[in-house]
Amino acid sequence: MDEQEESTKRRKDGNLIWRPVNWFKKLSDELSWRFVLSVIIVYGINQGISIGLYRVSVQYYMKDVLKLQPSEAQFYSGIIGIPWIIKPLWGLMTDIVPIFRLRRRPYFIFAGLVGSIAMLIPAFSTNLPAVCAILSFMTAGAGVAIADVTIDACVTENSISHPSLAGDMQSLCGVSSSIGQLVGFGLSGVLVHIIGPQGVFGVLSIPAGLVILVGLMLQEPLVHSYSHKRVRQKFLDAIKTMVTALKTPEVWRPCLYMYLSLALGVSIHEGMFYWYTDAKTGPSFSQEVIGSIFSVGAVGSLLGVLLYQNVFRSHPFRGVLFWTQLLYGASSLLDLALVLRLNLKLNVPDYIFVVMDEAVSKMIGRLRWMPLLVLSSKLCPSGIEGTFFALLMSIDHIGTLTSSWAGSVLLHALNVTRTRFDSLWVAIFIRSIARILPIGLLFLVPSNDPNSTILPSELLTTKKGDDVLESGDSEMISLVHNSM
Repeated sequence: MDEQEESTKRRKDGNLIWRPVNWFKKLSDELSWRFVLSVIIVYGINQGISIGLYRVSVQYYMKDVLKLQPSEAQFYSGIIGIPWIIKPLWGLMTDIVPIFRLRRRPYFIFAGLVGSIAMLIPAFSTNLPAVCAILSFMTAGAGVAIADVTIDACVTENSISHPSLAGDMQSLCGVSSSIGQLVGFGLSGVLVHIIGPQGVFGVLSIPAGLVILVGLMLQEPLVHSYSHKRVRQKFLDAIKTMVTALKTPEVWRPCLYMYLSLALGVSIHEGMFYWYTDAKTGPSFSQEVIGSIFSVGAVGSLLGVLLYQNVFRSHPFRGVLFWTQLLYGASSLLDLALVLRLNLKLNVPDYIFVVMDEAVSKMIGRLRWMPLLVLSSKLCPSGIEGTFFALLMSIDHIGTLTSSWAGSVLLHALNVTRTRFDSLWVAIFIRSIARILPIGLLFLVPSNDPNSTILPSELLTTKKGDDVLESGDSEMISLVHNSM
């Protein structure tokens, strides 16, 4: 009988249907179902699905409701991402500023409330000024960023207490986010067509509201002792350590490369979006088509992650970044062929060409991003790993903001408007050249492979905090204080 049960168990473990079920069951048994459900809600729903719905609805809202020019929409899209730039602040607060003697749950509740209210304002407002609408979008982004950094802290915490499951937890986060984005982009165009962008904003208040549920259901130990003086000292200690690290050539040189490589990306996606939907000179894509294009892009991005993990993850940083950066600039020329209508001369329909363009571009973009992500994880000093990683991500977001604003200036200088796209091909060409330029800066990146140590030994000395948490039946165990 025992042999029969063991044989059945082996068949289930090897079955493609049972394998993910058993995987989720294992994580739920080891980490608690509350934690697993919280990760799915925050990563899969509040970030994954919401990103797909949010991106398409905001683009149509700025174009059709606010009547913005492409350069203005490009400028505002950069501003909307500012809450992610100050992500280290959210990380420090959730790590060392408890509310009602709790470190995590109040921040989830606050993030959910902020996100829900921020989405409901443009959903039910008529003739909302552009500034107020952008502030609402920024506030909603802050809610998502706070929930993100708080769940990251929970994941880091559980990785410390369950080191053998650290990889599984990262996979859970990645799979939840990827599947959520696929669902979100798939539904985005249909929903925008049926209920309009403002109706979608109302729908987006639901994922944010689910974050409140995370704050209510998670279990967490209480902070036993707390004083403002200790909080102030921890802030100062964390800042001092981060400044020391940033002064080290092994750290500031890769940081400078990451910023410049992203800033030179010169994003003109709003100009392309306006052209996509233009009835005269563009292909006049519908909302449903736009959503399906972005869905294919999400698939391409996921393929990029899988390709890196299975083929390139052990290769030296410089080699991978050289080829991915070169391909990144070359792939952007596909937009040039599209705008010049070369695809039609080859009898390739616009939709087929755009889908291929989106898939290839997103896959290469993700391949370029993955080594930078791994490199960032290698630059974090012990004791403030989470907060310093959030700081590096903030540098990346500043690079993205610079890229967006540079694209806005470029579109404005070339007089690309809601109805004029004569110079759009010039913007695409300039963007392609700019994306190749970071190859000349690769000397800033260490030649090491991802398995080697980059930081000097003095930054690898762990300094643990001294907070005392009450013991009890909880799924959150003692935290390394500055976790992301």
